[in-house]
Amino acid sequence: MSEQYQPPRSNVLDWVGGSDAPEKSSLNLGFMALTDSASLIVAATQEFAQPYGLSLKLQRQSSWAGLRERVQTGELDAAQGLYGLIYGMHLGLNGSAAVPMAVLMGLAQNGQSINLSARLQGAGVRDGEALARYVRQSGARLTFAHTFPTGTHAMWLYYWLASLGVHPLQDVDSVVVPPAQMVAHLRAGRIDGFCAGEPWGAQAVAEGQGFTLCTSQALWPDHPEKVLGCTREFVETCPNAARALVMAVLEASRFIEANDENRRAAASLISAPEFLNAPLEVIEPRFCGRYEDGNGNAWLDPHPLRFSAQGAVNMPYLSDGMWFLTQFRRWGLLREEPDYLAVASAVQQAALYAEAAEALGLVVPAPMRSSRLFDGKVWDGSDPAAYARSFDLHAQTDVRLAGEG
Repeated sequence: MSEQYQPPRSNVLDWVGGSDAPEKSSLNLGFMALTDSASLIVAATQEFAQPYGLSLKLQRQSSWAGLRERVQTGELDAAQGLYGLIYGMHLGLNGSAAVPMAVLMGLAQNGQSINLSARLQGAGVRDGEALARYVRQSGARLTFAHTFPTGTHAMWLYYWLASLGVHPLQDVDSVVVPPAQMVAHLRAGRIDGFCAGEPWGAQAVAEGQGFTLCTSQALWPDHPEKVLGCTREFVETCPNAARALVMAVLEASRFIEANDENRRAAASLISAPEFLNAPLEVIEPRFCGRYEDGNGNAWLDPHPLRFSAQGAVNMPYLSDGMWFLTQFRRWGLLREEPDYLAVASAVQQAALYAEAAEALGLVVPAPMRSSRLFDGKVWDGSDPAAYARSFDLHAQTDVRLAGEG
């Protein structure tokens, strides 16, 4: 990395040898081959955890389903997680038994993308309205991939399609594909588009297999994305280790964003075969906010992938967790109305996060935040049940797009 990291020394010895010593000195951390795993990789490889008495053992996972199983069994102490994956585990969705779960902190905001195939691009589908017309007029049944049934990418894809009047559960097919396999599926013609994290959208563009039609931050600037998740049992049995882990990752997150040189060095680090195993020239541009969409457009994104923003990214906001519950309800994943605030309060480890952040001199934001999405809807967590009911398209909508005039 570009400079020697010097951790805060005010109370390091308390963490290592005092009453706050970690209950486990070595933690197994799961991650996926995605650019937004960078803070975990930096924390584990650049000695951010050692001052807090921890050794972090990274274990790359090939799919979100496999990561979920290893977190459930305790093979992984904690892991990079999709927000919706952690909540799905907690609620027992997707056919798995409910396991009390915990979100320790947010890892990243922004930086995902919806991508379409070169075949559709060649057919004149170059924007959302053209896609809706194609689905309506061609009679073709398109197949879109996302990464996990309750994951963020499914929710971004569904939200975006519905905004176009395309019912994601009726008018198109969807399949689950591990993120690193998206481009291969696009190349083989098995899917017509996908929503996933980087660098796989950039890789599709680089190979001429597709183009990026929409970024996730265009849908919701500074949206919640990946989190550091674990079972509730881990937090309850190893609270000091959990707190120390959060502190180490907070430090790594802040380090990545300290300057452009650090960010570029992080991009180089994660490109290695044992991490993302992807070309640096594919990873670095979007990692640094520079986009070329493969559709003739290039820009410096005002809401790029970010890891810290002095802690604004990392707070486990109650409203962030509740938003995913509203979408589970919208799309029929939850058959009954949940107690939104109670569920989020059980999962989001706000108190533990606040202890870690305050020890590092970070401001702890309020647990609710307000956001305006691209369709004009404001989400602030104040009335989640009404918000979930406010959408024209949802799981119970009967009218199929193909049958509309």
